[in-house]
Amino acid sequence: MLEIRGLSASYGGPNVLEDVALHVARGETVAVLGANTAGKTTLLRSISGLVAKARGSIVFEGESLLGRLAHTIPALGIGHVPEGRHVFPRMSTSDNLMMGAYGDRRSGKLAARMDRVFALFPRLAERRTQMAGSMSGGEQQMVSIGRALMGNPKLMLLDEPSHGLAPIVVEELHAAIAAINRQGVSVLLVEQNAVLALSVAHRGYVLEAGHVVLSGSAQDLQADPGVRRAYLGV
Repeated sequence: MLEIRGLSASYGGPNVLEDVALHVARGETVAVLGANTAGKTTLLRSISGLVAKARGSIVFEGESLLGRLAHTIPALGIGHVPEGRHVFPRMSTSDNLMMGAYGDRRSGKLAARMDRVFALFPRLAERRTQMAGSMSGGEQQMVSIGRALMGNPKLMLLDEPSHGLAPIVVEELHAAIAAINRQGVSVLLVEQNAVLALSVAHRGYVLEAGHVVLSGSAQDLQADPGVRRAYLGV
């Protein structure tokens, strides 16, 4: 589904990513682990067309993504949930969700997609008229994920969805990510929370200083001494 080869990317200075290769198969959840500054966010931004100085190969379902304008990427079937949530604070929950479907506003489809989001996050249904800026961090993260789902993606890019959230909310997001994948959506999950990431992923990669230094099944990464020491705290 997604195939990345030889990806290098920068913001005008030294490369943040260097010769990165990874793939996501249809129906998979793939985790990308790494510390701050490892290049995880730049990886997702490169896929979404948000890094101008990217070279190599990024192919999604046979379509090359490098050089495409960012606003054309969602129509291919890619939803991006950025780090920090980035909701529209003075818009309601429902209006925030509708922004995710700007490319396809056929009423029948929108209603079904909204119902799908509310089934996944019942709390959003209760707060559909509430301004997003007045919601908790966990609720805003639900809005951000729901907004991406409104575009009916085949692949979701999730950037640090658990960051700064209470453990009980992290558990809810864990269940939601697993449910999204069971619905047939592939997931590329960037996380510092390795426990969360590897518990929902089929496979994973470890990024260090812009390089892939390790890859394997979630079980293999959970058992790797270096991963256990650096990311699992054991």
